[in-house]
Amino acid sequence: MNGDTLHSIGDLARRTGLTVKTVRFYSDAGIVPPADRTPAGYRLYGTDAVARLDLVRTLRDLGLDLPTIRKVVDREVSLPEVAAAHADALEVQIRVLRLRRAVLTAVAKRGSTPKELELMHKLAKLSEDERQRLIDDFLGTVFDGLHDHPAFAAVTRSLTPELPDDPEAEQVEAWVELAELFQDPGFRSTMRGMARGMAADRAPDDATGLPRTLADVTRAEVTAAIAAGIDPASSEAEPVVAALTAHYAHILGLPDDADLRRRLVTHLETMDDPRRDRYLALLAVINEWPAPGSLAPVFDWAVRALHARMPA
Repeated sequence: MNGDTLHSIGDLARRTGLTVKTVRFYSDAGIVPPADRTPAGYRLYGTDAVARLDLVRTLRDLGLDLPTIRKVVDREVSLPEVAAAHADALEVQIRVLRLRRAVLTAVAKRGSTPKELELMHKLAKLSEDERQRLIDDFLGTVFDGLHDHPAFAAVTRSLTPELPDDPEAEQVEAWVELAELFQDPGFRSTMRGMARGMAADRAPDDATGLPRTLADVTRAEVTAAIAAGIDPASSEAEPVVAALTAHYAHILGLPDDADLRRRLVTHLETMDDPRRDRYLALLAVINEWPAPGSLAPVFDWAVRALHARMPA
């Protein structure tokens, strides 16, 4: 061996910290072949065997399989190539493990039943394409026939969840609840009605002095009234009611009369659906947006103020 020092299998085990059984296993696998044998047939290894075994142990600790390790030590493939491929595979595994952890954490927090666990796991592990199809189906139903509306693109973006690759437990929990809402026929119908109402409640371009949508003007007018502690049935509420009805009359091109006010009350009651607020709150968790304020107090105040001024 050109003067190289040869090591017995026991000596090699001591130098590497591995057991004799492990060294023999790698030798039998052809990963660390013997350089020679004694007259009695015992294996002898060259000095490079120590370095090979150190590399093998490191690669095994990193999770590489033996066939791949053999290709690396035999230089059939480069170490950087193998490292890159293995890193990509680990990234997928990490995302899966994080998702599983998030599901289990959410289940523990919610005290879920086995059936709820099954549903949560199913919804949480949907691929990105599967999630997108579920979202597109929901938004397609909600905004059917409204694609040419000037606000369509912005509104759909504002209602689209984007679950990150490594979500936190609360994001998984929010996604599952949102996905359940997506598949609720009653909620889909309610949101579709709200979308059509939004399209109809947008003031024409020549509107002046008021926000463009009924929801915007209701928020702007009523929030200040609530902050001021104005009773919706009091005379102080009259200017607020007048502003709301005038805006709605302008949108519809109808006179501001009792019929219009009844129509406005019905519309505001439809908009005042707690599931809408819940949807937006869940969306904020998933997309890491600031928590939205609830419009329920605003709509409730407006409805009470209108009812107080309608004939029995």
